[in-house]
Amino acid sequence: MLRNDPPRAWTRWAALPLLAAGTPLAFALATDRERLATFAAVLLGAGMLLLLAELAALIRGAPPGRTLVVSRPAVALAGAHAAAAFGLGVAVLAGDGPEPLGLSYERALLVHVSVALVGWLTVLIAAVGRTLVPMLGLAASAPPRRVPAAELAIVAGLWLAVAGLAAPADALLAAGVIVVLAGLAAPARTFLRVARTGTIGWREGPVAHVTLGLLFVLQAAGLALAAAADAVDGRRGAVTVVLLLGVGWAAGTILGHLGKLVSLSAWGSWPPGPRPKQAELYPRRGWQAEVVLFAPGAELLALGVLVESAALARAGGALLVAAAAVALVCGIETVRHAARGLAG
Repeated sequence: MLRNDPPRAWTRWAALPLLAAGTPLAFALATDRERLATFAAVLLGAGMLLLLAELAALIRGAPPGRTLVVSRPAVALAGAHAAAAFGLGVAVLAGDGPEPLGLSYERALLVHVSVALVGWLTVLIAAVGRTLVPMLGLAASAPPRRVPAAELAIVAGLWLAVAGLAAPADALLAAGVIVVLAGLAAPARTFLRVARTGTIGWREGPVAHVTLGLLFVLQAAGLALAAAADAVDGRRGAVTVVLLLGVGWAAGTILGHLGKLVSLSAWGSWPPGPRPKQAELYPRRGWQAEVVLFAPGAELLALGVLVESAALARAGGALLVAAAAVALVCGIETVRHAARGLAG
């Protein structure tokens, strides 16, 4: 495991409120508030720098010559792409005229989003998930490895696709999508094995979300290939792909793990003496309900955009809001239970 470095712990706590500036940034962009967007972007950039500095310190401090739970090169790749995505976003939004970065605005924005969703979040999920998903699913861990081949393949496919977007060259874009899928094959086998053979399997949020997320990835890849072949409208196809990857895959996987990790953190910080079972801090039924709401919500929202159906999109959005509300209630319940126990 990457070693914790207590003297630098302040950077984590300083980074959190700065990273929260992403919310006002999104609001400012949606409502064309340029000054607020600039201020929020500066705060978000500062938070990103602190987070990446902490990540670099953890990677540098990892003990050499030992097999680590998380691959240092893979985590470094994810961090580098997070920084690249932020830089591309600033360039796109701050660029004057219709062609930031020398590309049409829509293509430049799509490059930015692709680097964020694939190079940052997908690489991070593949790197961390090969250990975390089996652990939370109570299944056998993945075998040790020396080279993060899956993450390297995902990154190679990403930049092939980016080159295809920038050229533009549909064949290059399609080749990049196929290479990304090939890179995801090994993590996908691990996740599906956990769902099939793990003691918990599909019964809890983390494993359910990550395996359902693979279906969203397959749909996104299929749509990207269809758009490259001019079988679907390019703009609607691109927006739908972003929703499938950003909401169904990345946000779903993060949300699914959040409740379990919060409950594990509460259990691990329990004072000496009798402690409750970890399951008592995790409202399993609630998180199962969240998955049941989230999956069709993401699917309906994406489908509504693809077929230009406002009714489907609204229905999907309503289900996603309900899923978020259930997740919030479950998280509060875990914190409340833990706080009551720690105080008593």
